[in-house]
Amino acid sequence: MKVVIFGLTISSAWGNGHATLWRGLCGALHARGHDITFFERDVPYYARNRDLVSGDAFHLVLYDAWGDVRLHAARELAQAEVAIVTSYCPDGPAAAEIVLQSRAMRKVFYDLDSPVTLDTLARGERVPYLPADGLAAFDLVLSYAGGRVLQELKERLGAQVVAPLYGSVDPAVHRPVPPSDALTNDLSYLGTYAADRQQKVEGLFITPARLRPHQRFALAGAQYPPDFPWTENILYFWHLPPHDHATLFCSSRLTLNTTRSAMAAAGYCPSGRLFEAAACGAAIVTDWWDGLGEFFEPAAEVLVAHATGDVLAALDLPAAERARIGRAARERALACHTASVRARELEMLLEPSWCGQAGAA
Repeated sequence: MKVVIFGLTISSAWGNGHATLWRGLCGALHARGHDITFFERDVPYYARNRDLVSGDAFHLVLYDAWGDVRLHAARELAQAEVAIVTSYCPDGPAAAEIVLQSRAMRKVFYDLDSPVTLDTLARGERVPYLPADGLAAFDLVLSYAGGRVLQELKERLGAQVVAPLYGSVDPAVHRPVPPSDALTNDLSYLGTYAADRQQKVEGLFITPARLRPHQRFALAGAQYPPDFPWTENILYFWHLPPHDHATLFCSSRLTLNTTRSAMAAAGYCPSGRLFEAAACGAAIVTDWWDGLGEFFEPAAEVLVAHATGDVLAALDLPAAERARIGRAARERALACHTASVRARELEMLLEPSWCGQAGAA
């Protein structure tokens, strides 16, 4: 199939979780014979932090303004079997309009941020990347989150056919690698700053760092404010490109995963970092959310932390136990959560037998 995507970014992993997911998924789709074109608005903050300018798996179209690229998009859509618009696409409503007017056989909206979308609507605020009349006109609405979110997308936005397409990992990028002396740490945390998960970060990362001054902690991520409560034993990286994530995970005795509040409240919304760390064989301690056990088995494949004491207990586990948990997480990730698995799921969801199910959820 020829697939045309209008998204947030695939060229820069700085400050977002979309790029890494799309790189893996496009690579897997390309390996299965599909032709992918990705339209991305060339915004300054991604341009300054671009870590992928081209790839064999997709054609990247960077543009300055929608008016400059509209005719090009229409030509691509005229040949496309599948057209996808995503959440946080800077030109979402305009892209949705041209997609819905096209002859693409499958017109899809993929909300990679569905709990945030629904939370914004619940507060009575406008969601800038959504079409004004909702999602009823799309053949298929995909959601990064499952569970009750799927029904809410129908009720709140008129989606007719809804299905989850969860995050995934590219095992060629995220895999066990030799540790780095420069990155060696007792607990790492990889994530962009978000005010709505700061309380978890303080309880599960900052406070353990304060209580264990003799141990080393590592934090990597963008947009942390000047008043962030750093401690002397925290090693900080303002941006770690995806090709360096594996080294960080494999240099950590333990790595922390936290979930944004709207996503944790919705449940069934695994962070992409969770899959990445698991594929590297890292021992993971994660916050709890409804549905976690559908992705990784608590205690056997990941450790769950509700409070600071849980993290401290995890840090005190014998090395052999941490290694066992890391191996189990990697086995689960490779079996169930790779980009290749998601590509096959997407192909199934695009079949007429699925897209024709107006009651699907």
